[in-house]
Amino acid sequence: MEKKNVFTKIWASVKEGARKFMVTLKRNPHYIPLVMLLISFVVLSFNLTKISNTTATMNKLGMGLCSFISMLFSILSMVCMLNAFPKRKKPNLPVIILMMVIFAIIITVDVIYCIKVINGVTTDADAIKITEKNYFIVEAQNAMIVHIVTVALTMISVALEPVFAKLLKKVNTSINVEDNGEIAEIDISEEE
Repeated sequence: MEKKNVFTKIWASVKEGARKFMVTLKRNPHYIPLVMLLISFVVLSFNLTKISNTTATMNKLGMGLCSFISMLFSILSMVCMLNAFPKRKKPNLPVIILMMVIFAIIITVDVIYCIKVINGVTTDADAIKITEKNYFIVEAQNAMIVHIVTVALTMISVALEPVFAKLLKKVNTSINVEDNGEIAEIDISEEE
């Protein structure tokens, strides 16, 4: 009996936590693209050592600049994201357009970086053979591909933010209060 009561309390707290989470999303639907942007930034940041080692190993023209622009614009896009959706105001359209341009630049330089890695491994006369010692090259290329995908998903989620807002408004987050039906008339007169 006591175990059932504990599980009931845990389930009730999980349901309440999910309800509060949905209320927060209803009030702030721009959190969805913000989380996507943070995921893309974390992907790039955690693989920066592999990317810089790949750049140092291959030393192709523009690789360092591409990785620098990708990191710099990833940081700038977070600043834009925080200013694009002010609280209790309409979205800031010029900042959203600027942010989309920044996303496009990030995707472009990441694609250029991946092309340079592919050329450095396969088509160049002094092509680098992938071994266990320099396997970080493959990991850096994979990280750039994942970064491209996450930035593209961020762009899509920014574009679909009004749709998310409308869909989230349809979610019922109200609390059902149970009534036992036995409320007696309350006497509010002063007793002597």
